[in-house]
Amino acid sequence: MATVPNHPPLRSAGNASHFAFAAMTSLFFIWGFITALNDILIPHLKAAFSLTYTQAMLVQFCFFGAYFIVSPFAGKLIERIGYIRGIITGLCTIALGCAIFYPAAEIALYGLFLLGLFILAAGVTILQVSANPYVAILGPERTAASRLNLAQAINSLGHTLAPLFGAALIFGALQGGEAVGARAVQLPYLILAGAMLVTAVGFLFLKLPVIEHHDTPDVHANDSIWSHKALVFGALGIFLYVGAEVSIGSFLVNYFAQPHIAGLNEHQASQMVSYYWGGAMVGRFVGAALTRMIAPIYVLATNALMAIVLLITTINSSGELAMWSVIGVGFFNSIMFPTIFTLAIRGLGPLTGRGSGLLCQAIVGGAILPLIQGLVADSVSVQFSFIVPMLAYLYIGWYALVGSKRPARQMEVPVSL
Repeated sequence: MATVPNHPPLRSAGNASHFAFAAMTSLFFIWGFITALNDILIPHLKAAFSLTYTQAMLVQFCFFGAYFIVSPFAGKLIERIGYIRGIITGLCTIALGCAIFYPAAEIALYGLFLLGLFILAAGVTILQVSANPYVAILGPERTAASRLNLAQAINSLGHTLAPLFGAALIFGALQGGEAVGARAVQLPYLILAGAMLVTAVGFLFLKLPVIEHHDTPDVHANDSIWSHKALVFGALGIFLYVGAEVSIGSFLVNYFAQPHIAGLNEHQASQMVSYYWGGAMVGRFVGAALTRMIAPIYVLATNALMAIVLLITTINSSGELAMWSVIGVGFFNSIMFPTIFTLAIRGLGPLTGRGSGLLCQAIVGGAILPLIQGLVADSVSVQFSFIVPMLAYLYIGWYALVGSKRPARQMEVPVSL
């Protein structure tokens, strides 16, 4: 009985695929950079428009809401126009969203900021739906998780540098007065719009490998993605992972300020939070190497277990032990998104774009789990509320060892470049 490649062949090999991967990492940097700018944008808009915390948090709801609304359409778009044109479309959409910030600041209208942010996030969503599966497919299946981990490490670099850019160009521009504060976002977001257009033109002229999908006896374009259990379980895994990561990060400043934990002021606590995100960046470089030598399911299961142990420790301790335990979760978060993603889209063939859309749609967990943890924190305590992400990691461990397995008929032999 003939076997079918697990991923579609490329019209290229060797150095061409390495060049394509290098080009893709620039996209991971871009959306990491833009996503992290929200951390600067939120307090800026809150001050400029005298918003309540709930009103300011609409920034995150619009951002993550775009993933939920746009992802399924983005998946279908990629099926029609292909990955490269999808990337160019995503970059141009981001540029449009950034450009809207200029008139929004000029007329000082918060609702227009939110519209621009939604459009910007829609572009990021299209970019992710295009680039994540492209990187996963750009080589042998056995190293797909490693490639995505390395690309996500570059994403973390963008996440680390963006606050410095925002602090210098947004807060540095504030000279007092509400109108001046609103206009402070014009220059940085115009710079971003220009950078997105230049990058889109660059991708238009790059000669990148073209991915061609071929139907197999088991996977056809008219199949339903809901019939692929590993994909559906993986979507829930992405929902819980993103929710857990964002939820933990959202509570760290308040947690570290508590007298029995660290008693830090806001400035000191904010500096400690950088270790949480920095750990994720370091962990992704380490994970890129580990997933080449060890089956990704075992690396994912181990990291989920370590995250659970660290959260149990922080819930039941105090002082520096509690503080460093929760910070350490960042390191073990590192490989989860790319590993869950690659496990979920294996063997989808022509459904890969649609499956990628579902997985990106699940990123809406970043808007939901923090609310749940907030309810627990209000009802019991901030320290006990970390049980919410702990339960999320419990599911991720199950997915690694059980939920990610595919039926034997879908197991295919990968083709190496």
